[in-house]
Amino acid sequence: MALAIVLAFASPVSLASQMHTVRQGDTLYKISQAYGVSVSSIKQVNGLTSDVIYPGQTLVIPTSGGSQGGSAYTVRSGDTLYLIAQRHGVSVSALKSANGLSSDVIYVGQTLVIPSSNGGGQNGGQSSVHTVRSGESLYKIAQTYGVSVASLKQANNLKSDDIYPGQKLTIPKKESPGSAPSQSDRDLLARLVQAEAGAEPYTGKVAVAATVLNRVRSSAYPNTIPGVIYQVIDGKYYQYEPVLNGTINRPAGSEALKATDAALGGWDPSLGAIGFYNPAKTTNQWVRSRPVTVRIGNHVFFK
Repeated sequence: MALAIVLAFASPVSLASQMHTVRQGDTLYKISQAYGVSVSSIKQVNGLTSDVIYPGQTLVIPTSGGSQGGSAYTVRSGDTLYLIAQRHGVSVSALKSANGLSSDVIYVGQTLVIPSSNGGGQNGGQSSVHTVRSGESLYKIAQTYGVSVASLKQANNLKSDDIYPGQKLTIPKKESPGSAPSQSDRDLLARLVQAEAGAEPYTGKVAVAATVLNRVRSSAYPNTIPGVIYQVIDGKYYQYEPVLNGTINRPAGSEALKATDAALGGWDPSLGAIGFYNPAKTTNQWVRSRPVTVRIGNHVFFK
């Protein structure tokens, strides 16, 4: 499916909204009756100029009495969830939640509900409680709620990462989106992905970007993307070879940019790794001694 980077315009909706997927036999009139709204309001919200709809089409359904100040947005070529979220001042998690999305995949022509930027995100600006399910880890829960593992442990007075099914965890207030990466940081990260993983599969590219972001979140590394990428230890140990050989300065390709946006949006196929290496190219015994999280393409990812 085509993912999207071209600007588009959102149609204002002064009503709270939900989504409806058109089924065989649906008409705008039947849908409007089912939801108790007018045909004209459905057409206005979705930018429709006729009553023609088709099975599988996603429609924004306004609901009367709301005041969320959300909007509807039609995905254009080049868009990604990260870029749309940045453009409208909301988080990727809030965007996915508002549209019932379980992945970062979107397609050209898709209509998305843009939640109000003052809606407070997934936690509504407050703490919430999560009941641990079988197979969950602190890392997975932290990723789900858009918080750090450290803040999750602190909120629950946990000394280790051990949790058990049925355990109640307090989910702390979501961290402020004010620290969102700048466009220059995004470009820098994408250039590193291009230099380090240009020939790797898409998932491997996302994983490389995610390892940098995991370092940013770790107290053991600099807390910015440029700080992590350009870190040199003892004045001679470069963390990334492209910084040393200059390939970091080459422009990123479209897939590297897309992979970077996916990582910035919260996808981490590296499973929490802080680094990676190609076994066929490295002789560094320290990285080879680290616990492996996953292997993707030619890279081994480690903690």
